[in-house]
Amino acid sequence: MPIHPLYGHEGVRNRLAGAFASGRLPQALLLEGPAGVGKQRLGLWLAQLLLCDAPVAGGREPCGACRSCRLVLSLSHPDLHWFVPIELGKRGGDADKQVELVETALGEEMAARREKPLYEPTSGLAGHAIASVRLLLRRLALTPAIGRRKVAIIGDAERLIPQQGQEAAANALLKVLEEPPADAQLVLTASEPEALLPTILSRVVRVRLARLPDTIVTAFVQKELGVAEESIVEQQVRSADGIPGRVLAVTGDRPGADAAAGEFLSAARGAGVGRYELALRQMPFQARGGFTAMLDALLARLRAEARAAGTPSRKLTEAIARVFEAREQAQGNVNPQLLAAVLSDDLAGV
Repeated sequence: MPIHPLYGHEGVRNRLAGAFASGRLPQALLLEGPAGVGKQRLGLWLAQLLLCDAPVAGGREPCGACRSCRLVLSLSHPDLHWFVPIELGKRGGDADKQVELVETALGEEMAARREKPLYEPTSGLAGHAIASVRLLLRRLALTPAIGRRKVAIIGDAERLIPQQGQEAAANALLKVLEEPPADAQLVLTASEPEALLPTILSRVVRVRLARLPDTIVTAFVQKELGVAEESIVEQQVRSADGIPGRVLAVTGDRPGADAAAGEFLSAARGAGVGRYELALRQMPFQARGGFTAMLDALLARLRAEARAAGTPSRKLTEAIARVFEAREQAQGNVNPQLLAAVLSDDLAGV
């Protein structure tokens, strides 16, 4: 099925489209902003514009109807190369075998995203290994299959994994960023741009994406998630706080996330060692996507309690703030189990 429409970011879209129409679009871009705000979707929109056979609005919008547009929207365009973090484990093999494994894993991930375009956050264990860089370089060396150019999107580029003894491939990536092939457009995305190597940051033009207005998030929840009940829409928009991806983490497995949040809250409101034991084992915290989904559901529960109370207690207000802080910390390099233990202590007595 086709990917969902791009919501918001009109100002950035207009600037990028204007630069493209005038022939001044930088060949190496870094789209940065909060996780889940739509950076990779914007990258796909830009790819669609660049690959479109007949752009409209003075060359500033993809037509959406030509063969190239349809192929991009179905993630099937041969000149669109979307690299996302993958988890290969410790499978061995020589360099060529590793590239083959990456290519297979990426193909499987793209197939999954065609089936479920509203995908959940990538596992915290996934990354871009050096084999991914080699595959990228190989694809950039190809002649465009059906168009005049090729577009490579490197999602969550801060997950590029430096490896000892692989400096040649890493240096090749830097060379490509500095001097991309004439027929190539590179789009990197990052939620934590400062985690990227300074040598990478110095070779890209950085474009910042802001949080979306509640009106835009409301439209996303209603149209893409099919939520009609006003109270639920309002709850999800508040939980999103301008970041649609936060809603997906909960709605992707909403019953499981809600149940986990209820169990976590009950455990935190308990007493003694049992509170920590239950809080730590009630979810597989190795999967950060599941952990953040639980935090989003927990935040929604506490906010619902606050609304029901009319004038919420100071403890409840502080608890909401603690969960929100934990949600932000969970996006970084923080041990989820430790974060859960501290949070369960913070929520005691709420």
